[in-house]
Amino acid sequence: MGYELRVERDAPLAYAELASVVSAQAGLELRGSHEAGEVVARHGDSVHHVATWSGRLVGTPGSDWQVAQLARLTDIIGARLIGEDGESYGIRNGVVEQINGSSSYEFGKLEEIIEAGPTEWSA
Repeated sequence: MGYELRVERDAPLAYAELASVVSAQAGLELRGSHEAGEVVARHGDSVHHVATWSGRLVGTPGSDWQVAQLARLTDIIGARLIGEDGESYGIRNGVVEQINGSSSYEFGKLEEIIEAGPTEWSA
């Protein structure tokens, strides 16, 4: 299992709300049921896993593209994307970034990352 990023917000996220948001977003799709499912995104002719749903939304990204998709989805539903070590991820001025205390790391421009597709991180 990879590094987990969890979607958190003040009001609980209901499956119906997630389904509504995902269906309105080009390239995102919700599969499964209110008990267990996943959010996937298309790139070219392929479908790629973004997050898992089981009463809460969690992602285990393996690429900048997956982090960007999670950050975009989190932004749309008015939530926060939080890593296992308490750092947060988000989009600021069109740039996907990680913030940990007073330091930050920029993944790059959201549009460019999404366009480039899911290139797996190397170990």
